[in-house]
Amino acid sequence: MAFEEVCPDRIDLIHKNYRKLCNLLVDVEEWGQVVIINMLTRYARTQFTSPWKEDAVFDENNEKAFYDSDSEEKQGQKEAKPYIMDPDHRLLLRNTKPLLQSRNTAVVMAVAQLYWHLAPKHEVSIVTKSLVRLLRSHREVQYVVLQNIATMSIQKKGMFEPYMKSFYVRSTDATHIKTLKLEILTNLANEANISTILREFQTYVKSQDKAFAAATIQAIGRCATNISEVTDTCLNGLVLLLSNRDETVVAESVVVIKKLLQTQPTQHSDIIKHMAKLFDNITVPMARASILWLMGEYCERVPKIAPDVLRKMAKTFTSEEDIVKLQTVNLAAKLYLTNSKQTKLLTQYILNLGKYDQNYDIRDRTRFVRQLIVPNEKSGALNKYARRILLAPKPAPVLESAFKDRDRFQLGTLSHSLNIKATGYQELSDWPAVAPDPFVRNVEVIEPVQEWAPSVGKAKQPKSDNKFYSDDEEKEEEGSVSGSEDSSSSSEESGSESEEESSEESEKTSSDSGKSSSGSEVSSSESEPEQKKKKQIKKANVRRSKQTAPDSDSDENGNGPVSKTSSSSAESSSDSESDSEEDSDSDSPAPQKKTIVKTKPKVEVRSKKEVSLLDLDDFSPAPPSTPKSSVFSSSLLSDLEGLSLSNVSSAMQVTTSSFGPVKTYELLHHMTGKGLSAKYHFPRQPFLYQPSMVAVQVILTNSSDHSLEEIHIGDWSPASLNIHCFNTVERLESEASVTVSMGIDFSDSTQAANFQLCTKEDQFSVSIQPAVGELLMPSTMKEPDFCNEQKKLMGMNETSATLTMATANASKQNISKQVLSVANVAVVSSDQNNLQRFAGRTVSSRALVLVTLELRESSTALLTINTEKSVMASMLLRDLKQALSQA
Repeated sequence: MAFEEVCPDRIDLIHKNYRKLCNLLVDVEEWGQVVIINMLTRYARTQFTSPWKEDAVFDENNEKAFYDSDSEEKQGQKEAKPYIMDPDHRLLLRNTKPLLQSRNTAVVMAVAQLYWHLAPKHEVSIVTKSLVRLLRSHREVQYVVLQNIATMSIQKKGMFEPYMKSFYVRSTDATHIKTLKLEILTNLANEANISTILREFQTYVKSQDKAFAAATIQAIGRCATNISEVTDTCLNGLVLLLSNRDETVVAESVVVIKKLLQTQPTQHSDIIKHMAKLFDNITVPMARASILWLMGEYCERVPKIAPDVLRKMAKTFTSEEDIVKLQTVNLAAKLYLTNSKQTKLLTQYILNLGKYDQNYDIRDRTRFVRQLIVPNEKSGALNKYARRILLAPKPAPVLESAFKDRDRFQLGTLSHSLNIKATGYQELSDWPAVAPDPFVRNVEVIEPVQEWAPSVGKAKQPKSDNKFYSDDEEKEEEGSVSGSEDSSSSSEESGSESEEESSEESEKTSSDSGKSSSGSEVSSSESEPEQKKKKQIKKANVRRSKQTAPDSDSDENGNGPVSKTSSSSAESSSDSESDSEEDSDSDSPAPQKKTIVKTKPKVEVRSKKEVSLLDLDDFSPAPPSTPKSSVFSSSLLSDLEGLSLSNVSSAMQVTTSSFGPVKTYELLHHMTGKGLSAKYHFPRQPFLYQPSMVAVQVILTNSSDHSLEEIHIGDWSPASLNIHCFNTVERLESEASVTVSMGIDFSDSTQAANFQLCTKEDQFSVSIQPAVGELLMPSTMKEPDFCNEQKKLMGMNETSATLTMATANASKQNISKQVLSVANVAVVSSDQNNLQRFAGRTVSSRALVLVTLELRESSTALLTINTEKSVMASMLLRDLKQALSQA
């Protein structure tokens, strides 16, 4: 602290102490940790090169060699790339990471800002869960944390998107907390989650907190601007809010509608007319001024309504607010230029009233407008440019986040919170182009201080070539506070997982496990499933006992070599006997000597995940329901064995499609696939293994002159995608074809599923992108039920468009045929000849989708879609409109 106060710029004084400070960090008291972390953050920005380069490579082997001189270099190590992180840089990141679990919120915030300013982009998300945890603290803490999250979420949306529910507004939140959460939800909005966010916003608009309701309407406007698919939906919802009783909500809605209409004014003349009708009932000055501005700006699109609005304003001009008077003068001037015949006298009357107004701004505006639009000898030259001045096209306003420019300040500082440079604020230096000499941090000490060694990392296991950050360690850090980041654990700890692995080893080599010769074999009367079930129960008991045993602790990766005492050796031996295929029940004692057990490579035995402060259900994203390993190991025939109708969930109601056109799409061309070609189509049938998946049938054809072996699906992206792979095709002869089935959970999105179609020798990247209509399943419904459900899905959940029907599609039968060819929905019987109704549900989330087609005069029709999935509704509307309008 003294250094920070006296000479914060003397970076050279830190060189010799840098590594010592990093190692001591976990043992310093909490407020000292905050000071040191902030100091080292500024130090690192001056001594290391930027890890944000596109060609940056993070080679942990290089850093491991720095800390572990006895480690061996891996064979076939990649050549050095333009950027490899400095070991001292990695040391700082590694030693601050455990502090994310600190009980002190200032420490957690300090580490979060350090990672944000120093860590590689792909490692910054490590701090996400810790920041979300802080939202359960006091509102003062919430305010600072939410400000930092709002800044982060602008640049890295994917960082906080899995924890979106943590930012939902609670009724007990203060207004400033609600506004910040609203800001974050708006920053996280994208095509996939906009439907959920808009449903939240619909609830927030009804809040008794008027300031918060107004902020919500502004957020809806930002979402409509950023995501074009929901612009129409948001506009329709905002128009409905104009009939709200609350003047604040109405006023804010008008202002936001005005901004949205500037982006696409040609398409929404009906909305302008609707606002003109409500003009008499709106009393908020800003809202009235906005409507008058719209009338003047787009007066040529509403030639009959704009003069009438001007006539009403002439009556009440003297009693209006100043902002309304100014817009009235502007409206009069624009109408004078475009419709002089109807509005000349009204304009002269309003200009005369403004000439003697009490406000000098209005008097000045009136004189200026009169000289501009009414020609005379003195102002004749300026009159030629009146139309170009007053009716010039105005650029649409850009609706941006208030936190867009906050990243110029260091996170967590007072300057960042206030968005202004505070006294004493120290700027973060830019990354140096070339790193200074790293040897300045070397200390001439022969014997290291061993009591601080555990804070650098765990004691080295003999001949271990695991990386310092292994995959197992990363996963254990997610689940338990007392896992790999416990810097005080001893190097003599033994792993319960390794004991389980040793028990599996003993199943294969019974001669080395010290089994008793009196063991009896499993009774032949027990069936194989019963044997497996017994083994699983025994293994679970072993895990549970190992976790609670005081002398049984895993090493940092959970799979290192273990040396046990006689008692634990006996336990391990007896456990291995109980897990063996012979299932020995002997009571003879195990040999009383130390046993060294070698673990099997590449085998992971997961212990039960421990619960910690950072592992809360509402913070963690839901894991995929079907793990990849189970998909690969299952075969089609074995999955079908024993399946009966009684096994099907009663909640899953399968409705066959009314119309099933087979549209085949090319998945892989035979030239690209080296003789293997693939086509796919959607059979529009429920997928057998998981109802939330869309069934896809793939036709594999061998066009080569030799057979192809082991055709299967490899890796896929995005990683969160849930795919049920088809069974491996062991052999496909030349000129032969085979049809296989697979399931994909698209999560009600048309985002493409990218995966590898593999043979024994090759891998081919392919992609399946569904049409929006294939993400639906038919839903049988009666007309009264349809109407009741449609009433629940109004406002922002309704999307409509007027279309001109093709002559060939005019009949009721042809309309049904065209709709069903686009979407997998069911026809709802109706007594009305001019109405066609269709109902369906989304396959993944079972959200209701209602389609209504109302036939009108002169071959026109109104197409309406009601659903919570706003993006899906816009896309479906576009496809149906195209199908019904084509000749």
